[in-house]
Amino acid sequence: MRNGRAFWLFVGPFAIGLLVFVYVPIVWSLLLSFFDARNTVTPTSFVGLRNYADMLTDKPFLSSLGTFSVFAAFIVPLTFVLALALALLVNQISFMQAFFRSVFFLPTACSYVVASLVWKLSIFNGVRFGLANTVLAWFGAEPIAWTVSTSPPWYWLVLVTLRLWLQLGFYMILFIAGLQRIPHHLYEAAWIDGASRGWQTLRHITLPQLQTTSVAVVLLLLVAAYQAFDEFYNVLGTDRGYPPFARPPLIYLYYTALGSGGQDFGHGSAGAVILTLLIAGVTLLQGRVITR
Repeated sequence: MRNGRAFWLFVGPFAIGLLVFVYVPIVWSLLLSFFDARNTVTPTSFVGLRNYADMLTDKPFLSSLGTFSVFAAFIVPLTFVLALALALLVNQISFMQAFFRSVFFLPTACSYVVASLVWKLSIFNGVRFGLANTVLAWFGAEPIAWTVSTSPPWYWLVLVTLRLWLQLGFYMILFIAGLQRIPHHLYEAAWIDGASRGWQTLRHITLPQLQTTSVAVVLLLLVAAYQAFDEFYNVLGTDRGYPPFARPPLIYLYYTALGSGGQDFGHGSAGAVILTLLIAGVTLLQGRVITR
């Protein structure tokens, strides 16, 4: 009885917060997706699957999924390869390993909003005083409007490098944890059999032993790419609103549910449910493919 009281004393506040601020909104959003709810979170008239049909035939929403696909095509393989390379390098060194782990992991603790503003105002500023344009000026190149240029779309360079800097250290730590779980006698046996310490051991021992970690990393990267919001909104957004290009799903749903043209919680909730089901489906499919 005493242990039960202590358990609920510590867990109770967090359980109540999880219920009120997570599970209840999820259930309510699912409910709203079947109703016409404009400028109110109270269901009004039941419309069935009409909101889902509208969203699945809505060109801007489908375009936002295309934006995600482009973003994921850049960020998922780049993060996977660079995080694995960093993990292999850091795991091999014996001098100040904890220091290098901390240095590469430190950006993970930075706020996405703060990092986005640094990238937008200091590094990739569209004027000639930005760091990137200053470097270009050293080579005689003209300054580039990084966040508003659509031909070529330089804003992808800003968004991808920002996300890489923020999340690379986290996935490096996951790979390091996987590397440290590989039994060392496997490498010793391979070396005795004549395997080289480079590509052969990496291909036949390290990568197969990292299969579980690799699956987890890819799935987490895909889910994180689907949930992209902060860097897009803070880098590309202005005081006049968000531009018509490079709108990921969450940006589109944000303006659908809370836009200036009217709050449409019915269609916004339907889009959120569709996005959730899409994430779950892609995650399950990706897990099966990688496992095989």
